[in-house]
Amino acid sequence: MFVEHLSLTDFRSYVRADVPMAPGVTTFVGSNGQGKTNLVEAVEYLSRLSSHRVRQDLPLVRMGCDQAVVRGRVRAGHGDDRSLLLEIEINAHRANRARINRANLPRTRDLLGVLRTVVFSPSDLAIVRGDPSDRREFLDGLVITRWPRMAGVKADYERVLRQRNALLKSVSGRGASAGSEIGATLDIWDDQLATIGAELLSARLDTLTAVMPLASAAYREIAPVNDLASADYRASLDLSRLWQPPVAGQDPGAPVDRTLLVEEFLDALARRRPDELVRGVTLVGPHRDDVILSIGDLPAKGYASHGESWSLALALRLASFQLLRADGIEPVLVLDDVFSELDATRRDRLAAAVIDADQVLVTAAVAQDVPTQLAGARFHVGGGEVHPADQQMSQTVSGSDDNGTHSDQSSSSEPGSTTTSGAEPDPDGQHSDDDGRRQDD
Repeated sequence: MFVEHLSLTDFRSYVRADVPMAPGVTTFVGSNGQGKTNLVEAVEYLSRLSSHRVRQDLPLVRMGCDQAVVRGRVRAGHGDDRSLLLEIEINAHRANRARINRANLPRTRDLLGVLRTVVFSPSDLAIVRGDPSDRREFLDGLVITRWPRMAGVKADYERVLRQRNALLKSVSGRGASAGSEIGATLDIWDDQLATIGAELLSARLDTLTAVMPLASAAYREIAPVNDLASADYRASLDLSRLWQPPVAGQDPGAPVDRTLLVEEFLDALARRRPDELVRGVTLVGPHRDDVILSIGDLPAKGYASHGESWSLALALRLASFQLLRADGIEPVLVLDDVFSELDATRRDRLAAAVIDADQVLVTAAVAQDVPTQLAGARFHVGGGEVHPADQQMSQTVSGSDDNGTHSDQSSSSEPGSTTTSGAEPDPDGQHSDDDGRRQDD
């Protein structure tokens, strides 16, 4: 699968942009703050309904606007003419809307899974060196990409968790008397939390079991050493009877028994209830868990060097790509300014590992940072313009800036418009009006 055309309206710093794409490698080169990352971020958002750069949607809407629109025409693959037009409206003050082939979807998250992406970025270092929440976010992102329905499961879990925490907080510090007052109500919330939480936890464990042997192999390919990369799941409940950490070269065994997982979840909640009543917060569940990454015999966090940490983070992303590919839908690979963080050896090894992907989108501040193996289409981004490196005609955009602030507009036939040599004006053949909707909607 690959993106053959990207159209933006009021997204980040772009008033309007139309960018043709092709299978293989496409590189966007430009100085920091020129808008190159905004382009690949838009592709990521079409895929995941989220961005690796921000946790909220509001920064994605151009300053002073109420709505941003991202459209992408995606092809099923090489030699396959089937295509879909994906569209997402990002609204500053109301719910977002999603469309496929101009038909509204009942829920925005129904867009998940149509286009798959794996994004490499400098922030990936947090997977290794950051907080437990960073590792949970990585694992949940992969879970949802594999099984889009898990986005709803995670949302349900977070809803139940909020309501259970509110109940605990209302009686915190009142000791045993509080337990007798709300015990029956807590039992109801415990059943819901355990049932939904076990489904999320089971998906995490199955995914970690599948991805880590691939990550261990990828680490050996990328890192100039021969240490073994491994992972363990540190849960807030006892998993010793139910799951064992994945070991490269060994049979992963049967999937986790979810019925037993629910039982263990409920037992753990019962054991921790006195503490929860005192502290006013839920102490058991996937929201408390961590993934312990190791290189050799030592935990990566706190012991791995910068280069080792980068190699492990890259290995996890490469393994994610390989796992998704094995599931049957080829992801688009996004390499967002990662080569500047790597030495020459790791650059070349990463390039060799991704070169056979259907589509690779690369951003770089310096063209020389991109390995020669990743030759392909190249665009220069700068001075408010995005233009093919091998053509004189330019694609002019208004105010490109990686941080969402805008610069002076370049001259064009229409202020803030985009024209590209040889490019269709919009993936559906029509431009949008100022509020982000097509003129004939």
